[in-house]
Amino acid sequence: MKKQFWIKIVSAVLTLVFIFSFASQSFAKSGTFDQTEQSNLGVYYELFVNSFYDSNHDGHGDLNGITQKLDYLNDGHKNSKTDLGVNAIWLMPIYPSPTYHKYDTTDFYNVDPQYGTLSDFRRLAREAHERGVKVILDIALNHTSNQNPWFLAAENDKNSPYRDYYIWADKNTDINEKGPWGQQVWHETHPGSGDYYYGVFDKAMPDLNYDNPKVREEAINIGKFWLNQGADGFRLDAAMHIYTGDTEKNVAWWDEFSQALKKTDPKVYLVGEVWDRPNNIAPYYQALDSNFNFDLAGKILDAVQSGENNGIVAFEMSALSQYQSVNANAIDAPFLTNHDQPRTMSLLNGNVDKAKLSASVLLTMPGNPYIYYGEEIGMLGAGPDEFKREPFRWYPGDGEGQTTWETPQYNVGPNAVSVQSEDLDPNSLLNRYRELIHLRNSNPALVAGDIKDFQTGDSRVLGYTRNDQKDSVLVLNNLSDQTVTITVDKEAFKTHKVLFSTFSHENVKRGHGTIKIKLPSYSTILLK
Repeated sequence: MKKQFWIKIVSAVLTLVFIFSFASQSFAKSGTFDQTEQSNLGVYYELFVNSFYDSNHDGHGDLNGITQKLDYLNDGHKNSKTDLGVNAIWLMPIYPSPTYHKYDTTDFYNVDPQYGTLSDFRRLAREAHERGVKVILDIALNHTSNQNPWFLAAENDKNSPYRDYYIWADKNTDINEKGPWGQQVWHETHPGSGDYYYGVFDKAMPDLNYDNPKVREEAINIGKFWLNQGADGFRLDAAMHIYTGDTEKNVAWWDEFSQALKKTDPKVYLVGEVWDRPNNIAPYYQALDSNFNFDLAGKILDAVQSGENNGIVAFEMSALSQYQSVNANAIDAPFLTNHDQPRTMSLLNGNVDKAKLSASVLLTMPGNPYIYYGEEIGMLGAGPDEFKREPFRWYPGDGEGQTTWETPQYNVGPNAVSVQSEDLDPNSLLNRYRELIHLRNSNPALVAGDIKDFQTGDSRVLGYTRNDQKDSVLVLNNLSDQTVTITVDKEAFKTHKVLFSTFSHENVKRGHGTIKIKLPSYSTILLK
């Protein structure tokens, strides 16, 4: 009996040790518990590897450079004031490619040597996860490079098993057909060959044939491969062009892709690039967790630039209603600009106050806000794509890790913005982003709440509430260059404290039934 008693005691102690150890590991993932770890909700950071940080002094950014700079993005401590605080990073393509941008892939199962190795990626993913940061890979499954071995085999041998990986013209094909933006879509393999293939984006990017089950199987295998390397999900490039002009077939494919990947990782996160209006984006929520909200991005920047509320909240509520009618768990993906567009600071003519205000609006919107690298320090960029993707500025001049793959046209000179110059300035754009992201991550209503319009009585002030089951946050943004005073009825919003403000709390005067708020130009206040 005594022997059995002690066996039970030892067994119970070992069980408790195991439970404590498991719990400790779970909480140690980011230093402190954070609800954003438990879902795909959070603030995402788009990162062009080539431009971010150079760890081996070859002028190009690389995966090890990102690993070295993870503490800048998120140091893993919830109460930190020195990191950006993002919850996930989206890496633009990292696969072998003949181009600088790497959206035309030659090998979907490897890392471009310029960026590092598979081992380097696994290390990055592991260290990111230790900080509670997810890693999302950009993947262009719509097409390959024309230098991809699959395509080289297909164009040189009509009997190749890879021939049907691509789309070829037959005798009934109109090879002068134009694409959605008036571009040539049929391309000849060699001058005079009479052999034409389909490429909606470019001659160098032949489209894959998703009517071929082997192509679908290959795409799924690619996704599973990277999940097994440590990726948490994918940004799906050109998601609406798998079958150009056929939403139903596109959605069916992405649903097949999603369901297959969930067998490897039930929490896999998929965000689609569907550059269209909300009513055309909505069907994609049958298959995908998120889709980028291009029209909302335009409305935010237009409102900040004009100084007038243009119906942002009504637009967003309508968009969310459409998305959630398809998928109750739809996660919007708001942003300001991305790698294909002029940078936010260029669109705002270099106005830092407007850039701070744009950040305030973006980071209080529903869904997963996306920040384009350099947006947080006010980098400029416009014109050819390379100029929108210039080297990230760690220092005003040269310094350790600064990438030099391209000579900057916009972010150059002694007055160029940089992390170093903004780091210690409490009023800098960088520190505004830090403050807003940490604020968002610590308030469930901002992370996962709905959005409702709040009538301010003045078109210069954009007002809305973010609400969850337990809490409500009132957001007021003065879009104009004038001081505006508004009155909030305490019955309309029962507020007790200022959660965040870009101006003195003395501007908030409490009466018996109202609160009078004097909003300076381009200012923001959150009341809870």
